[in-house]
Amino acid sequence: MTLIFEHDICLEHDMGPGHPERPDRLRAIQLALAEPEFASLERREAPLADWSQVALVHPQSYIDQVIATAPATGRVQLDPDTAMNPSTLEAAQRAVGAACAAVDAVMGGDAKTAFCAVRPPGHHAEPERSMGFCIFNSVAIAAQHARAAHGLSRVAVVDFDVHHGNGTQAAFWDDADLFYGSTHQMPLYPGTGAASETGAGNIHNFPLPPGAAGLAFRDACSDGLLPALEAFQPELLLLSAGFDAHENDPLAQLRLETSDYVWISEELLALAGRHCQGRLVSSLEGGYDLGALAAATAAHVRALMTMGS
Repeated sequence: MTLIFEHDICLEHDMGPGHPERPDRLRAIQLALAEPEFASLERREAPLADWSQVALVHPQSYIDQVIATAPATGRVQLDPDTAMNPSTLEAAQRAVGAACAAVDAVMGGDAKTAFCAVRPPGHHAEPERSMGFCIFNSVAIAAQHARAAHGLSRVAVVDFDVHHGNGTQAAFWDDADLFYGSTHQMPLYPGTGAASETGAGNIHNFPLPPGAAGLAFRDACSDGLLPALEAFQPELLLLSAGFDAHENDPLAQLRLETSDYVWISEELLALAGRHCQGRLVSSLEGGYDLGALAAATAAHVRALMTMGS
């Protein structure tokens, strides 16, 4: 079985006219997942994360700053790219809650796989600062939650968003029992993600040049990322599922097609089957062309359903 975690408050988080990380992204995904082929998905409401869960990655001083910044009316900027409206704090708290609840569900045997259709995204949020549309690093928090609540030793995050997940890398940097593997365009925001950035030997970056297409992406995964992940032997696999490396995406210049997302989804699911008893949790990150985002997300969830059945 595959679970979907979602909440309508994630549609109310709005960073202003013309902002690429907009509520219509989630509406496009919801419309795609409303097709009859997805009727067997079990849909669950994303719960509010407990602040103690958020504090697994973010210090209390940062949490307090975000809470204090949250506006009762209007809109305020957390950083040049990230704004808050009156719904943002709850949306961010539920995005974290979705990822942690999804971990609980797959660890408890409710399902093999889960997808968190939530926003704001998380992978740029560093422990002590928001960045790049991200406030709390949901996937990094979920990895720490898996260890704290379920006693796991080795947890892996794979990030195929077109932008490097600097926040997850920063959160994992010194911890050899947390794996972070990323394919991303370079040069591109946020400027991190060189292959030489290796942390405690647990960080594996595979930058791709602008214009790289599916073959280069698959080679980077097959020759580098997947073997490193195989050697790590994770007990749980988490995905930062960004779909902005698609050839139609306006914010970057990689040229992946929907079939490439099917391929990497199937490869990661097979690896989860070998090492994690099939347990895999995926959470939405980027993707800014609505048609490409809807098609790629649907293809990804379809793969989760096939392997999770």
